Amino acid sequence: MNNYVIVSDATFDLPYDIIKEYDIKVIPMGFHIDNVEYSHYPDERELSIEEFYSKLKAGAVSQTTQITPSIYMDFMGEILKEGMDILYIAFSSGLSGTYNTSQIVLRELQEEYPDRKIYTIDSRCASIGEGILVLNAAQMKRKGLSIDELREWVEQNKLRARHWFTVKDLFHLKRGGRISSIEAFVGTALKIRPVLSTDDAGKLVVISKIRGSRAELDFLLSKLEAEGEDLASQTVIIGHGDDLEQAKELETMILGKNLVKDIIIAKIGPIIGTHTGPGMLALTFMGRKCE
Repeated sequence: MNNYVIVSDATFDLPYDIIKEYDIKVIPMGFHIDNVEYSHYPDERELSIEEFYSKLKAGAVSQTTQITPSIYMDFMGEILKEGMDILYIAFSSGLSGTYNTSQIVLRELQEEYPDRKIYTIDSRCASIGEGILVLNAAQMKRKGLSIDELREWVEQNKLRARHWFTVKDLFHLKRGGRISSIEAFVGTALKIRPVLSTDDAGKLVVISKIRGSRAELDFLLSKLEAEGEDLASQTVIIGHGDDLEQAKELETMILGKNLVKDIIIAKIGPIIGTHTGPGMLALTFMGRKCE
């Protein structure tokens, strides 16, 4: 029944202990900072997340790279050689060409391994939005779903992954072309934080703008209350860009209302952190879209 593995990419930002617990296979993703190239692995073997943010705070500029066809070929090929099928839940095609690259490579691998099942799913999510989808898929797999059943479940439920985040350092969004230089300057000076999510096409969108840290926390909590479904049985994820104190504050607010079964606090890694900068705060859960 379970002779398959769930694969995702290092942008999904699940904590390493969760990845090990559910035996999720993770493709490393590349970035370079201070003229040094790194691959980001969940165990942070090449550069710790804390050191990455320290470099950003010191003025370093980071850039990310897509997963190359050769990395896909080698990583997936090793799994297939072991006689396992693959369900790959990928970084949003609305934010990266990574998913499209995977489609090309995995078609080649399917020809080489015609007896193996190789499925790819565009998560339409990023960071812990992708992570909450992968986590729920892993939990469903543990319940005994076949790869075909789980593939169908993920496709039917991926748009239920609700993900909301705020950004403090707007100049990182400016470099990515999400906001203008004037918006970045004025917003940073006035401590205005954009609230972002991804739309149904997996593209990043600015939903609202708020001012101050308390407003961030209240907004994220309100989204959980308004959009969350069956919260009492859910594990939700709080993500932070090197601001554990604020993440803990949001956790306390959620626990104080006795809303959810469990909370995971995750560090936002360098692949997403390159574009959101220090101080990002995110909350993800399974729910419904409220108009």
